[in-house]
This record gives sequence, C-alpha cells and structure tokens, in this order.
Amino acid sequence: MSESDRPEMKDDLEDRKFYRAEQEASFVEASPTDTPQTRHPAYRLAFRDTDFLLRDELRPVRFQLELLKPSMLLEEARVGSTLVMYGSARIPPPEAADEALKGAKELPVEDRMVVERLAEKAKYYAEAYKLARLVSERSIVENGKRQFVICSGGGPSIMEAANRGASDAGAESIGMNIVLPHEQAPNPYVTPYLSFQFHYFALRKMHFLLRARAVAVFPGGFGTFDEMFELLTLIQTGKMKPIPVLLFGKEFWTRVIDFGALAREGVISVNDLELITWCETAEDAWDHIRAFYGIDQPNAVI
Repeated sequence: MSESDRPEMKDDLEDRKFYRAEQEASFVEASPTDTPQTRHPAYRLAFRDTDFLLRDELRPVRFQLELLKPSMLLEEARVGSTLVMYGSARIPPPEAADEALKGAKELPVEDRMVVERLAEKAKYYAEAYKLARLVSERSIVENGKRQFVICSGGGPSIMEAANRGASDAGAESIGMNIVLPHEQAPNPYVTPYLSFQFHYFALRKMHFLLRARAVAVFPGGFGTFDEMFELLTLIQTGKMKPIPVLLFGKEFWTRVIDFGALAREGVISVNDLELITWCETAEDAWDHIRAFYGIDQPNAVI
C-alpha cells in the first residue's frame, strides 16, 4: 500500500483514551444530582475521600504517598543531591543571644545557666548560615541537576540558619517539616515549592538521606541524636555508601557522648570513629566535602 493509499489517521495513536483523574473529579463536581445515594460517603471517589484515606487500613497507602510526593517534586525541580543540615531548634541566632542573656538575669540560677549555654552556641547558628551560603554560592551542576542543594528540617534555629544562608546566596533550599502536636511552621527562608510536610518520621528521615551527599550535624537534642545515629548506623552496617558526616562542636559532642568509650567497650569498632569528621567552621566542612568528592579536580564524579 502506497503512502497516499493509507487511511488518514484522525487521532494521534499516542493520545490518552481515558480521562485524567482530575477531569473525572470535575465531572462529579459539575453533576447536579443530589440524592441520598450521592450524598453518602460510600459514593465519594476513593481518592477524594479523606475519611477513607485516613483509616488505619490505608496506612501503607499513606506511606507510599509520603515517599512519592517529595521524590516527584524534587525530581521535577532538578535536585540531584543535597547537603543536609541537622541541629537544635533552640539555639538562638547571634543577634538574639545578647537579648536572651539580658532577659535571663532575673531567672533562677539553673534556668539562667541553660540560657547562657544556649547563647554560647549561637556561634553554630552563624557557622550553619556560612556553610549553607558558601555551598549555595558554588551553584554546582552535574548532568543537568543541581548538586548539594541545602536541605534542613524546615524549622527554627540551626534549620533556619541553613535555609537563610542559601536564600541570601540567591539559591533555593529544601525544608522537610514534621507535623507535631504543638504549633510549628516552616521558617520563612525555605523555598515555597520545596517546602514539604510529613506525618511519618520514618519517611521524613528517608527523604533526608535519599539524596544526601554530605550531612552537617550541629549541637542538638533527641531529634538530632536520632538522625545522626541512624545515619552512622546505615554507613557502619554498609546499608548506605559512605558520605561526609561533619560534626560541628567537638567540645559539645564529646561532653554529651563518649564515642571513645563505645569503642573501648567493644560495642563499636575503633575504625567506626573514622566515620565522623570534626569541624568548627564552615570552611573546615567545605574543604572536607571538596576533598572527599574531588571537587575542583578534572573529571570529578559527585
């Protein structure tokens, strides 16, 4: 059959043959039908039925949704890798430290000492800011994707410093907030379309590490410990390839955790201590990241 004899194709063979879900939903909204049957929850489209999606039996589906949504949006945003920054939500920024000390003068001794210790740690807010800004200003792109995009827990203090540093460098950054019983919200420096909210801690922690090429850990509490030890365990057990794990504030960490004692007790190997790189400044951290990945060297592979 010659080309001129072939029947003309009126529809592209690759066109969709079924309506998209949002179109089907619009049909429902436009329907004038109002009966006991259509008003009953059983008649709702399953994907529009919030009560149904929140049932205990749907937990596996909610897990999948929390895995898929950030992954898809980060892929669309061309985020290739991240620099994750963990740390306390209570350390004040340097500009607020003096004010906090003034307000603590009349407090009981123990309470005043807590404020003083937190104010001393304001330097880590400054270093987190500097590291995020320093890395963001490099604007490293590999294979058409942005590398070492700053990623924090999206909250205040050290997390805010991370997003703020990226923002002041003119770069986008990620915030991964978690729903908590008390009020919390993304800090104002997170890029809005890269601001995520999680119900499940497990899925949030997974997303922290799926794209991580380095993790900077600043002084923090239970949440920071949890995230740091999970990361170290994944690398120690070989479930995750080694990446730079940069601990800021050796004096703090070695006071609250005796890493050496763990090795001396035999519950970890002495070699496991090498998973940690001690840092005091943003420059220390960036120099180690550069050396680890051979950045600024020909044919560096990130």
